[in-house]
Amino acid sequence: MVSFTPDILSFHTDRRINILSSEQVETLKSGTLQVLAEVGVHFPSRRALGIFADHSAWVDWEREIVKIPPDLVEKGMSTAPRTFTLAGREPRFDLLLDGKRSYLATDGCGVKVFDIESQQLRPSKKDDVATMARVCDSLPMVSFFWPLVSAQDHGLAAPLHECHAGLTNTLKHVRGGTTAIPQIARHIVEMATVVAGSQEALRQRPPICANICTIAPLGHDQDGIEAGLIYAEAGIPTSYMAMPTMGSTAPATPLGALTTGDAEVVSAMVLVQLLYPGAPVFHSVLVSLMDPRTGGYISDLPLPLNYIAVQLAHAWKVPSLGGGSLSSDAQDIGWQSGTSSGMGALQVALAGGEVCGYLGMLGGSMILSPEQIILDHEISQNAFDLLHGFEFKEEDIALDVIAAVGPGDHYLLQKHTRQHIRDFRLSGLLRQKDEGGKWRDPRQVAQEEFKRRTASHQPEPLNDDLLAELDSILQAAEMESQQLRE
Repeated sequence: MVSFTPDILSFHTDRRINILSSEQVETLKSGTLQVLAEVGVHFPSRRALGIFADHSAWVDWEREIVKIPPDLVEKGMSTAPRTFTLAGREPRFDLLLDGKRSYLATDGCGVKVFDIESQQLRPSKKDDVATMARVCDSLPMVSFFWPLVSAQDHGLAAPLHECHAGLTNTLKHVRGGTTAIPQIARHIVEMATVVAGSQEALRQRPPICANICTIAPLGHDQDGIEAGLIYAEAGIPTSYMAMPTMGSTAPATPLGALTTGDAEVVSAMVLVQLLYPGAPVFHSVLVSLMDPRTGGYISDLPLPLNYIAVQLAHAWKVPSLGGGSLSSDAQDIGWQSGTSSGMGALQVALAGGEVCGYLGMLGGSMILSPEQIILDHEISQNAFDLLHGFEFKEEDIALDVIAAVGPGDHYLLQKHTRQHIRDFRLSGLLRQKDEGGKWRDPRQVAQEEFKRRTASHQPEPLNDDLLAELDSILQAAEMESQQLRE
């Protein structure tokens, strides 16, 4: 039975906090321009090197290094659109990236799952992507579905299967393109075109976007860059994401790490704009720290780096993928994950990134514990209520009710109490008691809620003809992938 998908809830960004002054942001941008012009970026793609050479950038063909002069950076970035739409399957799920709202996304690309039944850790598979898409379809705080885990049961064709699982299990916008070999990227474009209805419809209302990660420090992946150009040619919005780690792949200072990450992202966006002016791109820099004791990865940092990354994106006049993040380095659900989620949820509107949140993952975005999406959704709802749930109404001061009750009495019998006592949203995960009257663990309640949604929620499916076309694309991609493996 088909279920109704609730409207999404987005955060208004009129409470945005700017950490840096405009002069300080310009100083950071100047640092990026200097790095691009004097140090350069590694582009291991003959096509990319040729594009830069054609536009008079300095190209070292042997070392595959490009140095981009400031005027060419400014020329490229001047054509990148500040505003564009990430479409849902229905217009009510469209996400307008104009800086006025922040939309929550799931976190993406994990590789392990705590099985909801056995609670044993196992590799992720396509069924996990599909299940999470259906559950996220039912959650109004989730605006943007990024496959939380990877379809490791499909080898080279995994990115295409992840796109397919998203498009067939949610009405919301899907992060359907990732770093993939160019052959698979073309199939992803074909799949998005089928769902959109035509090549022109894909440009006007793209049902998917893509994400390409850079290679720190100051480098790119060949498949990623060439896949990004394929997405750009089709009009699929693409974010370029740098993940510099202070102390190992970036300077051991926040501003140094932000600058190197910014140079990586901007260099890719300039390449896209030189070839396809006006192609929709957005900016993402996520800074982490090398643990000085172990060499491990730390993303939970009490520093306002997310805020500054958003300021940088907006200074380049492009939307931002970033801001508050609910993702945690914790290996399991507990105090650490709760702290990270709570802090991250409150940063969402304050940072002002267009797409942010990154709900549902543990272990530095590597581990999916399915009930975490329920817990993160509840925390996000609380943050939404805190920031948007209060409206000043003079009649709510209730002076007449206060006078009627007076000192020392109670309000239980007042009509005013009966009218308003249910005005408040109370968590469905808290204050739950078992049959013996003992308080229940919210994690257990969240597990039950996840199972309930898995069993009961089924969004409106694509029609049979479209599903058949998508299946044909999958079959062709699987055959091609098999030939490549051989």
